[in-house]
Amino acid sequence: MRDITYPPVIVTAKVLFKLMRQKVVVSGSENVPRDGGALMAINHTGYIDFVYAGAGAEPQKRLVRFMIKKEMMDAPGVGHLLRSFHHIRVDRSSGVQAMKDALSYLKAGEVVGIYPEATISRSFEIKELKSGAARIAADAGVPLIPVIVWGAHRLMTKDHPKDFSRSPKTIVVKVGEPMYPTGEDVDAETAELRAAMQRMLDEVIADYPEAEKRPGSWWIPARFGGSAPTPDEADALDKAELRARAAKRAAKAAEKKRA
Repeated sequence: MRDITYPPVIVTAKVLFKLMRQKVVVSGSENVPRDGGALMAINHTGYIDFVYAGAGAEPQKRLVRFMIKKEMMDAPGVGHLLRSFHHIRVDRSSGVQAMKDALSYLKAGEVVGIYPEATISRSFEIKELKSGAARIAADAGVPLIPVIVWGAHRLMTKDHPKDFSRSPKTIVVKVGEPMYPTGEDVDAETAELRAAMQRMLDEVIADYPEAEKRPGSWWIPARFGGSAPTPDEADALDKAELRARAAKRAAKAAEKKRA
């Protein structure tokens, strides 16, 4: 693929990270192959995880094509930029085309980034994973690489105000050892992926700079002493959000019908 905008934007982003006093710490990048297809399975704690997840592949001179929801890909301005990066448009109401596109990219030797949790985790823990990551990797015959991004949710996530201030923040990107799904038991392979991501997340949180881990911080999981919702509480919030969206759609449909 011809990339005109992607490389210079990465350079610009690095400058901005420094200006914002962000320290991006990457480990395990050697697990990303220097050539050939690979699927990076990334945890999802905020709206801009993908901005940092790509740093996990950069030392290997690879650009990541992220699977991004259509609302962002179609948005004026930013959507045009994302499309120029050759990211993959995901329509949550029908993900078949996105899976086909991802498979095509992987077979063409691209690195693709996928969020197997599908939605942002309000608890900042690893949610239950969809089986799509294991299925796609198996069908494409490429390694499935677990990735943890931690700290980006402090800038922009659900239920909290944005924070792009210059207060020092550490963003960690940890790339795990590749898995090689066969598709023979997708549920077991998905469970294996989740276990790896959970283990990596625990390691990242435990090793995160103590100076930034204030007790009771909203962005730290409850079991680590933070005030984030527990997984059960987060699930209740997710369900309430879905009900609110459904009610809003029904109200719009009713209004349209009356008109």
